[in-house]
Amino acid sequence: MGRFLRKLLPFGVYTGFDSDNSSGDFSEANHKVPEMLDLDPHQSKRTGKHNGETEIQENGIKRHRTSLPAPMFSRSDFSVWSILKKCIGLELSKITMPIVFNEPLSFLQRITEYMEHIYLINRACSHADPLERMQAVAAFAVSAVASQWERTGKPFNPLLGETYELTREDLGFRFISEQVSHHPPISAFYSEGLNKDFVFHGSIYPKLKFWGKSIEAEPRGTITLELLKHNEAYTWTNPTCCVHNVIIGKLWLEQYGVVEIVNHSTGDKCVLNFKPCGLFGKELHRVEGYIQDKHRKKLCVIYGKWTECLWCTDPTTYETYKKSEKRGGEQKKNKPDVDMEIIKSENDEADDMPEVQDTVHFIPGSKLLWRINCRPPNSSQMYNFTSFAVSLNELEKGMEAILAPTDCRLRPDIRNMENGNMDVASKEKERLEEKQRAARKERAKDEVEWHTRWFHQGTNPYTGTSDWLYSGGYFDRNFSDCPDIY
Repeated sequence: MGRFLRKLLPFGVYTGFDSDNSSGDFSEANHKVPEMLDLDPHQSKRTGKHNGETEIQENGIKRHRTSLPAPMFSRSDFSVWSILKKCIGLELSKITMPIVFNEPLSFLQRITEYMEHIYLINRACSHADPLERMQAVAAFAVSAVASQWERTGKPFNPLLGETYELTREDLGFRFISEQVSHHPPISAFYSEGLNKDFVFHGSIYPKLKFWGKSIEAEPRGTITLELLKHNEAYTWTNPTCCVHNVIIGKLWLEQYGVVEIVNHSTGDKCVLNFKPCGLFGKELHRVEGYIQDKHRKKLCVIYGKWTECLWCTDPTTYETYKKSEKRGGEQKKNKPDVDMEIIKSENDEADDMPEVQDTVHFIPGSKLLWRINCRPPNSSQMYNFTSFAVSLNELEKGMEAILAPTDCRLRPDIRNMENGNMDVASKEKERLEEKQRAARKERAKDEVEWHTRWFHQGTNPYTGTSDWLYSGGYFDRNFSDCPDIY
């Protein structure tokens, strides 16, 4: 099977961007300060291309590209207000945005970024202790939103029937997703370990709303992780994401809301509170929560930032530290009062990103669960992509004969935007949208219903709620009945 996959999928290769010491051994000493990682651990042996294209090492292992073909297009000359001013309080999925506000990835590819920290799933599979498994799953749930940090570009809305696949033999998984509904937009995905150790699946319906100075993406849909060796299933829903200053000022992003991760086998639950920014920015990006057993006894406390790292400690140590911190804070109350009304007025004026951003204070004895990957040095010119994200739209020679004709990599608008051809990309985006509208009208005229290829609507076996489930068969590679959407 491994030889068969390698023959079909020559693009399952290294990123050269290590997943936070995937061996699972952590210490405070070697995780204090994030540093730029060497993108090539085999630099002395490397040969081949050096311009960001795929490289081949002497040992025969290929690496993904480390940069995009063209730098990010400037948005400084464009105003989103002329489009959004009539949409306050409305749902935005039906509104066409100028391509300059996009990033050259489909939302299906954005979903695939959940897998960037797959080593946390592998760690959960390897632990015998259910508490340690829940800690790893909680870290994975937080890491899944970390790639959105400073990513203010909008991914392309997938076309109905659009798909995306990714097989990574080096990381031990394969992934398939499909746009199963256009109105409302629903994306379904399924991933499995190549060693048959886990299954990760779900369906996502992001509800977008414009509130005058910000755009809010409310998550809809259930995410499910099954650890097959332990006969366990975990479910959760992502936090709400909000982009501020869409009219004027510097764009900034925050995540907020309560995420509950439930182990349906043991009854254990992890409750994570993604805290809103607050007036002074003290809570910006903070995550705090706890793991409790089925009797609601707290087993450990989790704290950190979704943009940095996540730690855990026992509840007694945490409470002792908090009491000590509170006593220290009371000593500062003798400082002159600040005019809260003035600060609130200034903050409301431009919805600026708060300048006060406290770091997470390390509590002695805490265990590091996860730390964010460092981004490549040219990330700001690449839509703030991570190294994993940079590789997602890579199209190597010979891949077109292997991929489904509906794969995101074959979308001409995304491809042209990635290559810096903005005018062509904009025209292609309009053409594809018009083609999709025409196909929908034709189906309505002929009274023909749309049928999904790889997923079907059903019931999540653990939550009992409506979900889109993988029908199987994609990796048999019979794509004869795929629709012509491009």
